[in-house]
Amino acid sequence: MAFWKEFKTFAMKGNVMDMAVGVIIGGAFGKIVTSLVNDVLMPPIGALIGNVNFTDLKLDISKVRDVAASATDAVTRGLTGAEAAVAEAAEPIYWNYGAFIQQCFDFFILALCVFMMVKVMNKMAAKRKAEEAAVPAPPPAPSKEEVLLTEIRDLLKEQNEKK
Repeated sequence: MAFWKEFKTFAMKGNVMDMAVGVIIGGAFGKIVTSLVNDVLMPPIGALIGNVNFTDLKLDISKVRDVAASATDAVTRGLTGAEAAVAEAAEPIYWNYGAFIQQCFDFFILALCVFMMVKVMNKMAAKRKAEEAAVPAPPPAPSKEEVLLTEIRDLLKEQNEKK
């Protein structure tokens, strides 16, 4: 029971809840940035370099597999080159370097946006701190002696005015 109570205390702390909100908003923000890169930024860049869609950029590396498989099959099973090629007719393998380029753009845009947000937040915090420093602190409350002396003074003034 103590474990659950401790866990509940931990989970309900402000920092954990703030972090959870940040993760959820960050996930949504990541989707927005991905859409910005995929749908807004990359099409014009692809058009400028010749109607290239970066996610479609790939290199067929099936030949490397086929050559390696043919060589090993020929050695292990004694197959000829034609028989090995027919035995290894499989799905092509692609090296999707365009998707990697796309993800690099996503990361760059996301990092730039986070940097700009942190910069704005720091500027606002510095401005708030400067405003707090500029506002003079209210005068301290009078001590009990000062209050008592003020009352005595006021009473003496009243007596002098009555005379």
